Amino acid sequence: MSNSVNVRKTSTRRIVSIRSILAAGCAAAALAIASPAIAHGDAETVTPNFSHVIPNIPGKSLIAVVVDYGPGGTSPTHEHAKSAFIYAYVLSGEIESQVNDGPKRVYHAGESFFEEPGALHRVSRNASKTKPAKLLAVFVVDTDDKALTTPVK
Repeated sequence: MSNSVNVRKTSTRRIVSIRSILAAGCAAAALAIASPAIAHGDAETVTPNFSHVIPNIPGKSLIAVVVDYGPGGTSPTHEHAKSAFIYAYVLSGEIESQVNDGPKRVYHAGESFFEEPGALHRVSRNASKTKPAKLLAVFVVDTDDKALTTPVK
């Protein structure tokens, strides 16, 4: 009987943790829509949007950034912090992405994808040469990790 109670308590804690993460991500998305940063040319502009320690997951934080791509804008091939699980949500425009050896795919406004810890983000770019695009990236990461993104040479 006590085993059953412990399983229920653990499951309830996980549900509460997931709800907390999703609620923080939704709040970050709402704030990101008003982000003033704009990218022009070949590069992206990354604007910090939200950062908070997750109180019920010791050692973890939730960090959100908005990535603005001007027409034809790209990010170099990169890796993220080894602890980072990333949820990416396209706020506007179209983003072409390739993670690890997966297929290249174009994501439209309202679509999302994720990156597992340790993934290589081979392609991340605005799929349009004429219109801007905007992406919200939400990281669940070890609180001590400071470098969220590292270009791969």
